[in-house]
Amino acid sequence: MKVARLYSFGDIRIEEMPVPEVGPGDALVRTRASGICSGDVMPWYIEKKAPLVLGHEPAGDIAEVGRDVSSFRRGDRVFVHHHAPCLKCPFCLRGDHVQCSTWKTSRIVPGGVSEYILVPAVNLQNDTLKLDPGMSYEDGTLIEPAACVVKGLRRARMVRGDTVLIIGMGVMGMLNLLIAKAYGAGSVICADRVPFRLNRAAELGADAVIDVSKEPLREGLARATGGSMAGTVIVGPNSAEAMQQGIDCVRPGGSVLFFTPAKPGEGLQLDPNHLYFNDLSLISSYSCGPTDTAEAFRLIAGRVVTAQQVVTHRFPIQRTAEAFRLTAAAGESLKSLIVFEP
Repeated sequence: MKVARLYSFGDIRIEEMPVPEVGPGDALVRTRASGICSGDVMPWYIEKKAPLVLGHEPAGDIAEVGRDVSSFRRGDRVFVHHHAPCLKCPFCLRGDHVQCSTWKTSRIVPGGVSEYILVPAVNLQNDTLKLDPGMSYEDGTLIEPAACVVKGLRRARMVRGDTVLIIGMGVMGMLNLLIAKAYGAGSVICADRVPFRLNRAAELGADAVIDVSKEPLREGLARATGGSMAGTVIVGPNSAEAMQQGIDCVRPGGSVLFFTPAKPGEGLQLDPNHLYFNDLSLISSYSCGPTDTAEAFRLIAGRVVTAQQVVTHRFPIQRTAEAFRLTAAAGESLKSLIVFEP
């Protein structure tokens, strides 16, 4: 089978490897589509894992199941989460699935951009979902990224009627926009410097957009809100500078969500009394767990989020490097998918 293996940020090769063998509790999935994650195009983040088969947003068909598997069968159309928790440890019992040691060590084999994927028993049992009949494979690839948004908004405690500022309107910014609106945000204001992305945000329901190449973010937000600023700020770029801008844009009593990590070595200088006397909450949100994927599944099944809204480019596996470069360029694109022949 063909796989796309990354050796360095500029070195992605299409290689052949054997189809994995299925154990008693496992399943083999024939991949039909797999997303390129915007997090995977941060060089410092992905290269420390190299060499690796790219991809962790797959959807496909069950091709084979192990002898002990009863909840899935050949032909089922599925989304597979690349990590799955034990559901029993103290972290899992309080809903912190991503801190579970099983979650951290579980994986799909060899990765999402592969013609076939082995789904180990824990992933199959604890975070694999059958796609609804009306849900396409491309829709299925959005379950994991949408689940990251679900978790982030929950942790940020966004309330109905809130004014939400989203900094960075790549695909994750768009998913934050769509889901925040679905959750009852009163106004969603989107900031970026790429006209293509600002225009798409407006098409998808943004109440206002700020082109930060033309005006400072804080000034643009003050203009858009009449000076009241934002109750929830979602910071998308992997930048401490963007995080500081988010803090500067939140109103008293509000929350700033760090949706992406900063680059290694970057730091923030914070005035603790500014946070304290303004009742500000700084919140991080890393990845997602099975409760989040279940909610994302519900949103996608309800057509709150669809591939038609955010998928802009599709590539065969042979052009994975091109898809990777396009995503890294952060220009006139949103979601890129690797699509496999039926």
